[in-house]
Amino acid sequence: MPEKKIILVGGGGHCRSCIDVIETGKTFSIAGIVEQPGKENSEPVLGYPVIGCDTDFENLKKQYDYALLTVGQVGSSNIRQRLFILLKQAGFVFPFVVSPFAYVSKHARIGEGSIIMHHALVNAGAIVGKNCILNTRSLIEHDARIGDHTHISTAAVLNGEANIGSGSFVGSNAIIVQGAKLPDNFFFKAGSLIAGEKDGKAMKDNKL
Repeated sequence: MPEKKIILVGGGGHCRSCIDVIETGKTFSIAGIVEQPGKENSEPVLGYPVIGCDTDFENLKKQYDYALLTVGQVGSSNIRQRLFILLKQAGFVFPFVVSPFAYVSKHARIGEGSIIMHHALVNAGAIVGKNCILNTRSLIEHDARIGDHTHISTAAVLNGEANIGSGSFVGSNAIIVQGAKLPDNFFFKAGSLIAGEKDGKAMKDNKL
């Protein structure tokens, strides 16, 4: 059993996927789940108990050093950003978590609190910000950049030198073409092809 204990904040579907990644990796043992107020008595999540709510961070920090945000993000990142700030203020350490079935180049950089799910690939020179989700089978090519608090969904592709702003959402099977530069807080729907600045007029309707 790993000695490092971690709490998971958020007990929904994304949490279940994160549990699977953490269990497979064997770097951390999961101490329990932190839910929103009113859900303190919820049923365990995949066998892990609910140990508090998000008003208990200061007390939980007395017992545990590590935390991971497992609230999902479809669209706005506001909830994940708010919780990230609260956990940082309480003093928690945010590791980045990588599935043993993913590939992350030693020449890439991953920010604190980000999770790389099963079979994702992050190539050389890529930079991933803090508190990001790189979901199953996503592909981040060489020298691409992803801003903080951004979710790259299942099987989405960021080609070389693409630049995604912070707080954004890239839907499943979306393709960001090479060198595209995209602003903060945007929603890219599933299956879309995004060429960047020349698509700016179309993207106005996608602002979160």
